[in-house]
Amino acid sequence: MGRTFDELVAEAEAAPTEGWDFSWLEGRATEERPSWGYQRTMGERLAGASAALDIQTGGGEVLAGVRRRAPLTVATEGWPPNVAKATRLLHPLGVAVVADTDEPPLPFADGAFDLVVSRHPVRPWWTEIARVLAPGGTYLSQQVGPASVFEVVEFFLGPQPEEVRRSRHPDDARAEAEAAGLEVVDLRFERLRTEFFDIGAVVYFLRKVVWMVPGFTVQAHRDRLRAMHELIEREGPFVAHTTRFLIEARKPE
Repeated sequence: MGRTFDELVAEAEAAPTEGWDFSWLEGRATEERPSWGYQRTMGERLAGASAALDIQTGGGEVLAGVRRRAPLTVATEGWPPNVAKATRLLHPLGVAVVADTDEPPLPFADGAFDLVVSRHPVRPWWTEIARVLAPGGTYLSQQVGPASVFEVVEFFLGPQPEEVRRSRHPDDARAEAEAAGLEVVDLRFERLRTEFFDIGAVVYFLRKVVWMVPGFTVQAHRDRLRAMHELIEREGPFVAHTTRFLIEARKPE
């Protein structure tokens, strides 16, 4: 017998969500990965940098997972539980973690870094990125693209207007980077399959990725959660599609 709706939801509600580690979802959800391998690419750039900044590092898991880092590596993070987790993980590796509000200005001098990286920033502040980059420096980022996982979003919120579906478009990122004085040297986009095998996985995902369904709680969305649970029980995994893009931009010398 499979576990009941109430059992699955209660388990997901009790799971900790700090950091950017999704291992709780192993066996309960799958997500295709972009072909470019962001962590590997980031590690290659870090190995050749002298001073690097990782913006919005989350719990520091991605940065900690590379083999070599720049001699001077700094990470910023704005959410207090993640700041604490990133500090515990990254300080033993020689990485300084700075608590930052994720609002301009970045707490660093002009031209402080020859490499700036960021995985899934909430919002990239392009003028600040350009300011802290040294001439000839590089910004490398993997970002969430437009209408990502919107099959889930619209199941709970209903059809979204076109301007919402189009937000985070890679063409807009290119325009904003260029307006800040950066040269975009690489821009790639992919749409990737995601599957949720039980309703607990959906609850955990929406608790962790809080901007997907703003104000999400089990109590407020119980009817739609139950409807999705019954759909999964009847038809199999709930299928959605993530969108990701890789952008690399260079500051002129």
